[in-house]
Amino acid sequence: MTNNNFYHFLGSPVLPAQFPKTELRWFNKSSAQNLGLGNLSVSEIEKYFCRFEPFPKNVSQPLALAYHGHQFRNYNPEIGDGRGFLHSQFLGLDKKFYDLTTKGSGTTPYSRSGDGRLTLKAAIRELLASEMLESMGVTTSQTFCIFETGEELDRQDEVSPTRGAVLTRRVHSSIRFGTFQRLAFLKEKEMIHDLVSGCLATYNPEVTFSPHDQFKIFLTLVTEKTAKLAAQLMMTGYVHAVLNTDNMNINGEVFDFGPYRFMPYFNPHFTAAYFDHDGLYSYARQPESFLWGLTRLAESLKFAEPHLEIAFIDQIFEQCFYQEHHRFFFERLNLKPLNPKEDLQLIQTFFQTLALNHVQFEKTFFDFQSGTRRQAWVNSTQAKLYPKELIHLISKYEVQNSNVLLTKQTPETLYIHEIEALWQSIHLNDDWSLLYKKIESIRSY
Repeated sequence: MTNNNFYHFLGSPVLPAQFPKTELRWFNKSSAQNLGLGNLSVSEIEKYFCRFEPFPKNVSQPLALAYHGHQFRNYNPEIGDGRGFLHSQFLGLDKKFYDLTTKGSGTTPYSRSGDGRLTLKAAIRELLASEMLESMGVTTSQTFCIFETGEELDRQDEVSPTRGAVLTRRVHSSIRFGTFQRLAFLKEKEMIHDLVSGCLATYNPEVTFSPHDQFKIFLTLVTEKTAKLAAQLMMTGYVHAVLNTDNMNINGEVFDFGPYRFMPYFNPHFTAAYFDHDGLYSYARQPESFLWGLTRLAESLKFAEPHLEIAFIDQIFEQCFYQEHHRFFFERLNLKPLNPKEDLQLIQTFFQTLALNHVQFEKTFFDFQSGTRRQAWVNSTQAKLYPKELIHLISKYEVQNSNVLLTKQTPETLYIHEIEALWQSIHLNDDWSLLYKKIESIRSY
């Protein structure tokens, strides 16, 4: 269990829902092993992750966390964990702290008019997204466990009635930007100080600081992590859809999956949510949205520490974003960088090709993974669309790691029609084999 003693003043104790059915559909064995839970029996998995009984010497009662947030840039003080809670906390074998939180585990004081439930389709969508992002090297939460609950739910965005589920996710931190916004709104200066101290001690124990500079150090660390995440998402073509401040956490990871999309073709205006009519959270505006959220976090911190300068986060964000953007680009292509000038030229040419030649986003990364050594681009269906300049530039680069040369003939993708096909197999025939094969394929990508 972690030493996150500060959580007790951030929410309300709740009771989990009781479900008519408890059918295990997913358990993340590798993640469980890191938390010392790899040897749990099926009955124990049900006990802890469907009935949500507490682990010994851990969180004694589920805690629905309270927070505020800007949703589509409108401040909302009436949100919080409306269908989930913090269940348990662990120190992993990797010496990192983790929270296990739920989704679909029943109503809470923050449910408003919601039923506190999760559809099975939504759980499967989250499982697929978290597995795909993890395989691509993005900092993300993991889908830890899914149980089908035997309930039939009514939803406007799904054919109803639809099957119910309860999901447990593993996340590095449950502290959101909106957590600080709530405390500032309530004028809880002392609690903000305690939370900043607690977060630094828990998530960055290697960092030394004094009381007078802890706010600046904390804000710097969160800015760096958030900028890196923004760069990673841009390099994977992932569009989050709802980058509200209650969906951003202090450890810079994807942890809440709404109507996300992976962008098939490069399109700066590509959006994932049908209700995002103005394109606020379009692909190209994601870095801006993260920085906007960071500024709201900084303002909340400044309320408790009036002398805190916050303008510096713009420069930190830009610097870290471009460093990670370049690093992650070469990591995705498995190439060794040469020098800043030629590296930038390659990146610009690569994205100009994506923008002007109507080539598929993920397939282009796939075709040039490991540069020209694999020769995948030669036989690609897009070969005639690749300019000579791009091929010439890439041919200069050496393979970074010869042990990860791709042997697949096609790229691994997760487009909306693929997700729908996997769901239809489950919905119509209760056939889970295609889903499990897809996850196996994603993990080997």
